[in-house]
Amino acid sequence: MSGGGKVIAVNRKARHDYSVDETYECGIELLGTEIKSFRDGKISFPDAWAEVVDREVWLRSLKIAENPFSSIFNHDPDRKKKLLLHRDEIKRITRKTEDKGYTLIPLSFYFKKGRVKVELGLCKGKKQYDKRADIRERDIKRDVSREFRRSLR
Repeated sequence: MSGGGKVIAVNRKARHDYSVDETYECGIELLGTEIKSFRDGKISFPDAWAEVVDREVWLRSLKIAENPFSSIFNHDPDRKKKLLLHRDEIKRITRKTEDKGYTLIPLSFYFKKGRVKVELGLCKGKKQYDKRADIRERDIKRDVSREFRRSLR
């Protein structure tokens, strides 16, 4: 996450299942009742992804719970949301996603200066042996730091 702000949600599974090559901070076009649900933290995005359609980036499979106090003016929880990026970033993302194996995954949602921001990752899927190697490296780092702390005592 770039910049300070209140973190709404983090997709920890994405960093486990994908290797993140680049990250982009982008805005998201929301309705008023969706903002209220974001403030309450009532979102779900375990399998969310983004795609580029007609030089626009759209976020899919993001579930935003309906606000119970909005009566008839509620939003559709499953609608696709438009992400706000610069034209040059969209061109760069389009070129990368046309390559084999790259996809756009939302890594986190947070507030920055009162606006909802999305950290979008340009990711490539990991194989099972890559995941095991990452776990092994993390365990080795933890053991080394533990031994270092013991030697300081």
